[in-house]
Amino acid sequence: MKNKYLILHGWGGSDSPHWQAELACEIAKNYGTVSFPLLDNCHFPNKNRWIKQVKAILEDFRPDTVVCHSLANTLWFWLCEEDIEGVERLFMVSPPSLTTTESTIRTFFPCPMPDDLHAKEVHMIISSNDPWITVEEASRIAEHYNIPLTIIENAGHINADSGYGKWELIEQLVMEKKC
Repeated sequence: MKNKYLILHGWGGSDSPHWQAELACEIAKNYGTVSFPLLDNCHFPNKNRWIKQVKAILEDFRPDTVVCHSLANTLWFWLCEEDIEGVERLFMVSPPSLTTTESTIRTFFPCPMPDDLHAKEVHMIISSNDPWITVEEASRIAEHYNIPLTIIENAGHINADSGYGKWELIEQLVMEKKC
């Protein structure tokens, strides 16, 4: 049975040429099953609306693998406080600080760390110079959950603005291709 992939974007979306859009295309090109929804009002998101929307997607689509970027990681933390089914794999790319103070996304913060990430395998990937989280905070989160942490040097927020369109590493990891 093929995996079902759910790709969740952060604040403002992840349309082309963002790596998430490229990943969705790559999965589809290989006849994979992918859901890459545009979350409600992505430029002015509301935590409760996003939780409701993604809970419905999780119940209907039932993904095996979830790939989060940026604010979607915070959303996942909040979803873990809800009654959701677990997934096989969770990829957390560029999570923001749990104490982010940006006013446009204030409904998501401060964010508690849930007891359970509802995933059998979790992998976190950050950049050494991400403006939204420090390596120290990301390391504390990874250590708390005893999950692997990959740190990419000087990759910014690991988005299209920092040059991450087609990103072979994430494609290999998510689609289980061997390097």
